Amino acid sequence: MASGGDVSTQGLRPIGRALLSVSDKTGLVVFARALAGHGVALLSTGGSALALRASGLTVVDVSSHTGHPEILAGRVKTLHPKIHGGILARRDNAGDWEALAAHSIAPIDLVVVNLYPFVEIVARQAESTACIDSIDIGGPALIRAAAKNHADVAVVTDPDAYAALLAELDAQGGALSAATRRRLAATAFAHTAAYDAAIAAWFADREATMAGENAPWFPETLSVIAARRQTLRYGENPHQRAALYVGGPARPGVATARQVQGKELSYNNLNDTDAAFELVAEFERPAVAIIKHANPCGVAEAEDLTQAYKRALACDPVSAFGGIIAVNRRLDADTAVAIGALFAEVVIAPGADTDALALLSAKKNLRVLLTSGMPDPTESGSALRSLAGGYLLQDRDRGRVGSDQLEVVTRRAPSEEETSNLLFAFRVCKHVKSNAIVFARGGATVGIGAGQMSRVDSARMAALKAADAAMAADEVMTRTHASVVASDAFFPFPDGLLTCLDAGASAVIQPGGSVRDDEVVAAADSRGAAMVFARLRHFRH
Repeated sequence: MASGGDVSTQGLRPIGRALLSVSDKTGLVVFARALAGHGVALLSTGGSALALRASGLTVVDVSSHTGHPEILAGRVKTLHPKIHGGILARRDNAGDWEALAAHSIAPIDLVVVNLYPFVEIVARQAESTACIDSIDIGGPALIRAAAKNHADVAVVTDPDAYAALLAELDAQGGALSAATRRRLAATAFAHTAAYDAAIAAWFADREATMAGENAPWFPETLSVIAARRQTLRYGENPHQRAALYVGGPARPGVATARQVQGKELSYNNLNDTDAAFELVAEFERPAVAIIKHANPCGVAEAEDLTQAYKRALACDPVSAFGGIIAVNRRLDADTAVAIGALFAEVVIAPGADTDALALLSAKKNLRVLLTSGMPDPTESGSALRSLAGGYLLQDRDRGRVGSDQLEVVTRRAPSEEETSNLLFAFRVCKHVKSNAIVFARGGATVGIGAGQMSRVDSARMAALKAADAAMAADEVMTRTHASVVASDAFFPFPDGLLTCLDAGASAVIQPGGSVRDDEVVAAADSRGAAMVFARLRHFRH
């Protein structure tokens, strides 16, 4: 048989027969015509065969090749020994050649298959019957068989691979190298793995839905589907390798944003930009968040982006240097001018005016990302984190409190203005590494303490930063005077609260729940401060 040719030092294998059965027919006819030009016999099924025949190509239907018709409305067509035997036969195994001859099976040297569009069907929120009908059976079997026997058979699952494959066939006289077949096999197994993972995830989502939103249900086996978008220069540090993968439910953000200018994003840029954009999405009014090392150093909302930016920057202009700037509105020219005065690493926005982009283009190294939308902070979703030898999976923190949910625990209730600022500060607190303390006034942060082992130290740090910023701006009064303060978790002792009140805070929001809540409330009452319990904790680690 022709396919049993000699093996060269490159492991070349000639392509004598190809099976083409694709859902995505992009480039199929051109590819098949080029194969035919190399003398390759074409086998095909269903719609693929119709498309090829309509273009004037000679095609053998699989049913003719096997001598068995398609059955069950096309559910069974390629699951046949004459197909899988032709793919799996080892070309250097005499016994396999004898079996092929005994059963009149012709070898198949190239398998070109892509699968029913299950993910696309699910994305259209189709009925479960349609989703199940779109689960491919024969396709994955063909792909896996060809990939397993890659020593002799090539497998293609992506139309984008056609051009390179044809170039090699042209260069090698109609043959493919062992290296190419190995690479194609690796891609093929990743393709079927992702396909199966998508199906498993769909079933898991159905089970979770049937169990109810509040049921503690997680799949027994976790399947993660993600495609590599970019290999990064390095990871958190230069001695670490890293890459960006994109996957999961669609959500506007840094992973899928369009970069319109600037040098390549680093691992830390990506992590910090994600934190910034998720934070600024919390606010309905025009808002700006400035992030450094995944923690906010300034957040503000205002009537327009320019004012919001200036107020966010004023919180901690020293830390903002070299930071990440996120906005929740289309970036305008005035805001771009203000941003241009600061050295920043990244600006991320849902969109931008042409003149704003022109102004930022003068800063060649500044990365500018556009997302075409804002993420919904209340949308359900999951968060995955790696451990040594495992993973942690949890719901995304989409908890929120409104003014009607606040529990006033002191003799004095907060004023309407204080309540508004308390809710603002608590939303920011959700995105600050614990232990977190956030002072706010007038819809802007004025002091942020993050990531300290002691809540007292976080309070001291926030107050100190506010005092330093006021001093640098030649302001007489510390910025925490007449402010409100938010804590991501309860005050275990009165000392942390008293530190905040000593700094000038007049109202406090915290989750409550400490065994010493009564002592903490009494301390607030002794200073005439208002305190509310949110009954919601926002630890962030």
